[in-house]
Amino acid sequence: MLELRPTCEHCNKDLPPESSDAMICSFECTFCHSCVELLHNVCPNCGGGFTPRPVRPAHDWHGPYLGKYPATRKVTHQPVDLVAHAQLVAEVEDIPPERR
Repeated sequence: MLELRPTCEHCNKDLPPESSDAMICSFECTFCHSCVELLHNVCPNCGGGFTPRPVRPAHDWHGPYLGKYPATRKVTHQPVDLVAHAQLVAEVEDIPPERR
């Protein structure tokens, strides 16, 4: 199940479990929408693309929900070196994320 990380890895913006601003790559690297734009939809950790992070139900509709499976509180704040990232973007930005 997704960790639902609490902040953007680059800018450290709060991204609570219900946030529609949270974006993730396939490895759950978590960034806010603004930082994903800044990063040209290229994950600085794996080179993949981003997708909106799903929102875990807050109410117990039928078993699994946020109260039973809470979001992690572990912050992963590691601002991206934008100069180094520009090199990665130059290599992969013309390749659609699903083909990287």
